[in-house]
Amino acid sequence: MRRFQRGDARAFPELVRRHRAAVFAFVLRWTQDRARAEDILQETWLKVVRASTDWSPRARFTTWLYTIARNACVDGARRERARAAEPLEAEQVSTESHDPERAAAASELRPVLEAAIAALPDAQREVFLLREMAGIPFHEIARMTGAPEPTVKSRMRYALEALRTRLTEAGIDAPAGGQVA
Repeated sequence: MRRFQRGDARAFPELVRRHRAAVFAFVLRWTQDRARAEDILQETWLKVVRASTDWSPRARFTTWLYTIARNACVDGARRERARAAEPLEAEQVSTESHDPERAAAASELRPVLEAAIAALPDAQREVFLLREMAGIPFHEIARMTGAPEPTVKSRMRYALEALRTRLTEAGIDAPAGGQVA
């Protein structure tokens, strides 16, 4: 980002290459609509360009980027209240293993998990996605959302409990260690 701020036009495509897939996955999970996610992703990168002079090396670039993406999602939701829930495309799910049993289990789990995430209250879904999809620490999520850190942690706890309950109701056992995602 520092290179881009200094006028190196080749630095921007590198930023996009490094962060596009992860930010797109985050926005897609937020919006549950591929076309809207693509629009919001474009809007996010435009805002990065326009606000590039505002970024300071004191802040992690990824935190700044995800704040822009989050705000674009919130703005998009305000503009378009009707949400259509679509499962994630298979290409968005990690294919680390070629184990057929694991792939079958993942194909069963994916729609249930996506529906459970979509059913979370907005504040809980936001924290869950920022933490689990973007890997942003709780203190930074608190700063991004304007909520106290204990509130952010509480929202995450309630989100995990709700997801665990939803998966159990669907007959899916929680993974070892109790982690949902």
